[in-house]
Amino acid sequence: MIGNDIVDLEHAAVESNWQRPGFLNKIFTADEQIIILNSPDPAGMVWQLWSCKEAVYKIIHRQTRIRTYAPLKFNCSISSGTVLYNGQLYPFKSYHTGNCIHTIAVEKEELFSRVEVHSGDTTIKQQWNISKDEEGIPFLKEGMMVSVSHHGSYAGIITLVI
Repeated sequence: MIGNDIVDLEHAAVESNWQRPGFLNKIFTADEQIIILNSPDPAGMVWQLWSCKEAVYKIIHRQTRIRTYAPLKFNCSISSGTVLYNGQLYPFKSYHTGNCIHTIAVEKEELFSRVEVHSGDTTIKQQWNISKDEEGIPFLKEGMMVSVSHHGSYAGIITLVI
């Protein structure tokens, strides 16, 4: 299983005030809040952690077919490159390119070698024949597993090569 999330940092700075009262408590664990507040770039760290949670959420959604909003159940460790959810560790890799953060998560570390990453502006989605099932999970008609993310001016698509 795979998941990804992309955050347009300029867009996030305009559309979301992460410093408003209660925001950090609603989204991030106490340990994650310490990481954010001790970071030289707190805003960047907020969106990095957010993208890690979202990428793993997409794996969980694909596995369970259940949509749920529970960001505090996803505990990110930047130092180990993992997100802990329900007793299982999910590895991730985050890339900072220009004004975006793109995070790729996998069910098992060895899957990274089979993941193809495609990112760019939002027109990249037009190059793919992506459909969604009734639960909103994307798929390619060719049968290849795909994860799609877009935010602001950026889009990210990852596929799992069989």
